[in-house]
Amino acid sequence: MKLYFKSIRYIKTGIITVTLILILLISGGFAKKNFEISKNLDIFSTLFKELYINYIDEINPSELIQTGIEAMLSSLDPYTDFISESEIEDYRFMTTGQYGGVGALIQMRNSKKIITEIYEDFPAHKAGLRVGDAIVEIDNKSTEKLSSQEVSELLKGQPGTSIDMIVKRPGESELLEKTLEREIIKVDNIPYYGMLNDNTGYIKLTDFTQNSGRETRQALNDLHENNDMEYMILDLRNNGGGLLNEAVNVTNLFIERNKKVASTEGRIENRNQTHNTLNNPVDLDIPLVVLVNSRSASAAEIVAGAIQDYDRGVVLGERTFGKGLVQNVIPLSYNTKLKVTVAEYIIPSGRSIQAVDYASRDEDGAVQRIPDSLKTQYKTKSGRLVYDGGGIEPDIKMESPSLSNISQALLNNHLIFDFATNFYLENPEIINTQSFQISGEIYNEFLDFISDKDYDYKTNSEKKLKELKEAIEKDEYEKLKENVSELKNQIAEKKSKDIEIFKDEIKRLLLLEIVPRYYYQQGRVEASLSEDKFIYKAKKVLNDKNYYHEILALDYSKEKEEK
Repeated sequence: MKLYFKSIRYIKTGIITVTLILILLISGGFAKKNFEISKNLDIFSTLFKELYINYIDEINPSELIQTGIEAMLSSLDPYTDFISESEIEDYRFMTTGQYGGVGALIQMRNSKKIITEIYEDFPAHKAGLRVGDAIVEIDNKSTEKLSSQEVSELLKGQPGTSIDMIVKRPGESELLEKTLEREIIKVDNIPYYGMLNDNTGYIKLTDFTQNSGRETRQALNDLHENNDMEYMILDLRNNGGGLLNEAVNVTNLFIERNKKVASTEGRIENRNQTHNTLNNPVDLDIPLVVLVNSRSASAAEIVAGAIQDYDRGVVLGERTFGKGLVQNVIPLSYNTKLKVTVAEYIIPSGRSIQAVDYASRDEDGAVQRIPDSLKTQYKTKSGRLVYDGGGIEPDIKMESPSLSNISQALLNNHLIFDFATNFYLENPEIINTQSFQISGEIYNEFLDFISDKDYDYKTNSEKKLKELKEAIEKDEYEKLKENVSELKNQIAEKKSKDIEIFKDEIKRLLLLEIVPRYYYQQGRVEASLSEDKFIYKAKKVLNDKNYYHEILALDYSKEKEEK
């Protein structure tokens, strides 16, 4: 298949641009300082030109250069990345928490582009779009052959510009026409905060974009001023991180001014900096639990690590991701950018949280996690032992519950999602988040809904039994075949009862899919709190003062005497 040029002008521009870069580098005296760079740029420019002149098919220069850039950067760490002009909105969202668009997330199912989430009070919500709607056209362009990324890019754009959409709504035969005006979409760093009971406050922090420190400060002050709050839970689970200065600001809420939160160490000296708390804290004394899991990364790990290093609170959950590398974003030509790893984070105890050594690779080019034998021991302020090279190891370890096979099958086949869509169409309103539950009646409706749907799945027993059957046939153990058949029947009988055995788990999944249709992001978080084992454990730790202080190696008896 041939690749065709969109314009000969782009080809000439690409060749001239590469050549000009080379000339500028050489004329600027750069070649004298580093001959290898100028030599290889010359090779690259010559190769690019000769490919264009001689290759059997016509070549799109933009695609070829993009391929070269991606291949070059793939040999480094995964966080060093090229940001093309079309990806600028995504980059802006990662750093500021805002972008120009309509406030809707989409997912491709077969060839359909389904809305899976709508942000409250933004254009998609104002226009009456709903989760479950399928986007058919955008500005007279069919979405059928477009990827979900391409559709997402069409939805994004300059605030103030309009967009025409045609959508197909489940349960309705007529297509709906909608006109939306793009706005600046600002996704909250804190989708929910509140009191879990009479004395325990809770803040869910999902990102470290601009102003996350200020937003967390406001939430903490509000909880203090309007409640008799004695304990605090800061939830950083599934928080992928963000801006370093915001991690410092959040840590500063619980740690006094002028304390080190993180330092950066890299090859270039001016990248080496120490980042201290700058403001007065909100509360130095309130007992604190920080929740983390394996998807807590980067800035979230800095906060959890600093809290742990100063023995300021208990870290509870799973070992964190282990992303301890610092990126700077450097502007390039034509509104593109380079996000490049320049240093490594070091938290107050002196340890690194980076879990993978991207500089060292095996013969196949694969990178490995840092082995325990190479990890170094450090101490917290009170003398507790902690280790580097593997994210943040919680003070209290807990594992996130895994889903049953049947629940996973129901999710993968979109049956939980589709039932929630139908439920919303039939029930315009529900009672508030705290009171709404999946009753036996609703669960029976769900069973009726899936009764004619395909969601077959293989249990671990079935997989092992298949291996056993193949081994028996290979060994020609004819007499054992009857035993295998009997086991198969027993497993099938047991499997048929899974829908009842795992009813509570399935009801929870239904709850977490239905509630956001009415109460959006805040509703999802609020609905998830009631049966959260991490939060249950955190409250138990906070209410046992002796245990809390024992974990942190603090002298509780001395503290009581001082009070």
